[in-house]
Amino acid sequence: MGLKRYALVTIVAAGVGVLSTGGASSAADEAKKYYNRGMQQASQGKYEAAAESLRLAIEIRPKFPEAYHLLGIVFANGQHRLTDAADAFKKAIELNPSFAEAFYNLALVYQIQGKSVEAEQELKKALAIYPRYEEALFALAQLYERQQVYGSAVSTYAQLLSLRPDHQEALYALGYLNESQGKSHEAKELLTRLVKLRPDHADAHYLLGTIAEKANSLAEAEQEYKKAVAARPDFVDAHYNLGFILKSKGELEPAAQEFKTTLKLKPDYADAYLNLGVVYALQHQFSEAEQAYEEAIRLKPTMAEAYYNLGVFYEFHMRDTERALATYKKYLELGGTDERVQRIVREAKG
Repeated sequence: MGLKRYALVTIVAAGVGVLSTGGASSAADEAKKYYNRGMQQASQGKYEAAAESLRLAIEIRPKFPEAYHLLGIVFANGQHRLTDAADAFKKAIELNPSFAEAFYNLALVYQIQGKSVEAEQELKKALAIYPRYEEALFALAQLYERQQVYGSAVSTYAQLLSLRPDHQEALYALGYLNESQGKSHEAKELLTRLVKLRPDHADAHYLLGTIAEKANSLAEAEQEYKKAVAARPDFVDAHYNLGFILKSKGELEPAAQEFKTTLKLKPDYADAYLNLGVVYALQHQFSEAEQAYEEAIRLKPTMAEAYYNLGVFYEFHMRDTERALATYKKYLELGGTDERVQRIVREAKG
């Protein structure tokens, strides 16, 4: 909950390709002049001008793989012309079959187009040329993860970390993947390494909090959630989880504040209203509790737990047997299984 795993793909120049200027010297120099101009224009966001400069470079020197490669980047990032970008990268590869960066960027275009098989093939080609290509390893690991080929994803992330142990994105990705596969110990080790490198990594602190909470280490979980919201004040689920822990400790006012913050950030968070209702009831703020329970039900009409809590509220706090019974009936209709409630409803029918 609350974790963002993938970023948008951006075609990049990663520095693997090497500019060569073979051929006639004057033509090569003129072509390189337009190439350099195109690179400067692209860096300034002047994509139309950059495309024209690169077209001129290629016109002067048709066998100019770096110009085709940069043109592909301009097409992809600046003009969203993905088919033209793919064609430009393919031409760069045709002219220079060892152009690892062109294979990598062609793979990214294929990913954007939803062509996962082709993307995997191109990434593998890039890595065959340049096995230490960090960006290609990370992209391939993410591709495997999206395809739910978890064994390959894990091994590829591990390969990347063996090359660069401080790769923050790989540490988080592998930690997240291990936790999702039930390997909490391995996940915690990776995430702990990550927060030492980057203490303000909100997602890592949040995931460490969930790991600690599942292990019933509530004090540790509380500290991790607090670090998560300190690093990212609008982290909705970290506020919610922190509120839940504070509620379980009996720290009602701080818990209420966390649930209120959660609802300020996400007004349709039904579970936050439910737990805020519990806190209000414990604080004997009965009108506010009833309103919170009713809002939870309005937002999520099929949430049996909300009807159960509202029924308990009517039964024990408001001493309203009739409304408690009606609410309990709704709870059972939605699949509730509490034996005490079943007995109350059964006896009422008898």
